[in-house]
Amino acid sequence: MAGTHLDSAVLWLAILAAGVGTFALRVSFVAMFERFDEVPPGVERALRFVPAAVLSALVAPQVLAADGGVALSAANPRLLAGALALAVAWRTEDVFATLVAGMGALWLTTFVLG
Repeated sequence: MAGTHLDSAVLWLAILAAGVGTFALRVSFVAMFERFDEVPPGVERALRFVPAAVLSALVAPQVLAADGGVALSAANPRLLAGALALAVAWRTEDVFATLVAGMGALWLTTFVLG
């Protein structure tokens, strides 16, 4: 029982440290840019890539992984749906059309292949 309590305390300490660290990082940017009249152009250029980087980091593992490993084959319905969604996004630049095409393709390929 003592080991379980220690493991639980370490887990909560890690969660608390992660929360404090995240909060401190966000507050530091607010405090730093509060001192400037405007955001430096280099920082502004770099910040434009943040949404694409975060979205890629969230989507890529889900699209490329299947059955516990990387699946770069036509038998991976997520890869096929992701490729179609990418093509629709590139062609139309419409978020709704991309979502409809990607989800429709995922459901269809899962039904046909799965």
